[in-house]
Amino acid sequence: MAEIKFGTDGWRAVTGKDFTKENVEIVTNAIGKYICDNYEKKEILIGYDPRNMALEYAKLSANILSNAGFKVLLSKRVVPTPVLAYGCKKHNVSAVMFTASHNPPEYLGMKFIPDYAGPATSEITNELTSNLGIVLDKNSKGSITEYDFFDEYFKHIKTLIDLEKLKNSKIIFDGLYSATIGYFDKILDEYNIPYKSLNMHHDKNFGGGMPEPKPKYMQDLISMIKGNKGFVGLANDGDGDRFGIVNELGEYVSPNEIIAILLMYLKQNKKMNGTVVKTVGASLLLDKVAEKLGVEVIETPVGFKHVGEAMRKYNPIIGGEESGGLSIQGHIPEKDGLLANLLILEAMADSGKALYELQEEIYELAENKFYNDRIDLKLDNQDEIAQILEKVKSFKTIGKYNITSIDTKDGVKMMLGHKTKILVRPSGTEPLLRIYFETNSEEKLEYLKGEFIV
Repeated sequence: MAEIKFGTDGWRAVTGKDFTKENVEIVTNAIGKYICDNYEKKEILIGYDPRNMALEYAKLSANILSNAGFKVLLSKRVVPTPVLAYGCKKHNVSAVMFTASHNPPEYLGMKFIPDYAGPATSEITNELTSNLGIVLDKNSKGSITEYDFFDEYFKHIKTLIDLEKLKNSKIIFDGLYSATIGYFDKILDEYNIPYKSLNMHHDKNFGGGMPEPKPKYMQDLISMIKGNKGFVGLANDGDGDRFGIVNELGEYVSPNEIIAILLMYLKQNKKMNGTVVKTVGASLLLDKVAEKLGVEVIETPVGFKHVGEAMRKYNPIIGGEESGGLSIQGHIPEKDGLLANLLILEAMADSGKALYELQEEIYELAENKFYNDRIDLKLDNQDEIAQILEKVKSFKTIGKYNITSIDTKDGVKMMLGHKTKILVRPSGTEPLLRIYFETNSEEKLEYLKGEFIV
């Protein structure tokens, strides 16, 4: 058995190498054991994204659990993670999603979604790890029912988004070969919301690129935006939990900007009250906007499982992370790229402003524009990483700037006043340190990168 590790969003591995029939059986049994130990009902939902072998392994998992007496609802078709997660809330049961999210096409994964409809906490994944190797009894026969999770999700989305407002939107949807094809476009179709589209079929190789909605993989969309005046571009990652958005000028809009714009919109226009949840890696822009709006900031370690856990505790206006995930009050504590797309369209329609105008408005509100960069430092082993982190904790200055505070909830975050941040944190998947720089001028950014020596 290859080593099976549950990361911030489930277990992932290369299909045919470590992601094998044997290992899927091991993880499925571990999940079944967890449900038997923690729930009264032996019921589970199973879904899958468009990746190679995802359907086949979903069926294998369904058969294992059914033979152990479980009632299984198996998705009739490719399904986005947030749609399946909402099913957990609706049916009050847990789920297994076969996905590797935005990872390269050769990867597949299994994500366990508890009945609260958000990422599994560390406590849950620790228990799953302890269950590895346990085999379920097969003394009773369960059932497998094919199920389409769209209608109940769509009914819920209509309580969050005023879809009538979107009818004059100018949209280009890049399906990006992802799980949101047949879902996001269907929502638009149901309300006769016009849109142009591209890459609207499932492809296990994701068009030869990556299932990640970042500029490098959205060049077709960016080119199309530049050729269609006034249109905004929308895309999602492989399983639909992340978003990628391009403004009317053909410019990629960072997730930090989108979250800040939506915080402003939800607070001012939809009159929501509460906190904002962000990760330690998210932009200072969110802190500044929250401060201007009188909204408390709750900061978590990097990873949406931490954001989701805080969302369940604080019921914030919005929770989000810098890698393109968000959710809002009244929804599930899981990132949802379909919701993000619809919500930014509603914010534009409600304000009567283009997206680039909302970007300008958010920076005016914050009274600052922030500049970011990241350096990845490859190291030989985890001991070397630990030694550098200890060294960084002792820093008092970076060049001519004093360090005013240090936070160690995830790596080492150093504040140099209220407008400058340096974050040093280890990668969760390989032996390297990620060093994030953020400040309010390009000149200062370059200076700090030159002065930061570990």
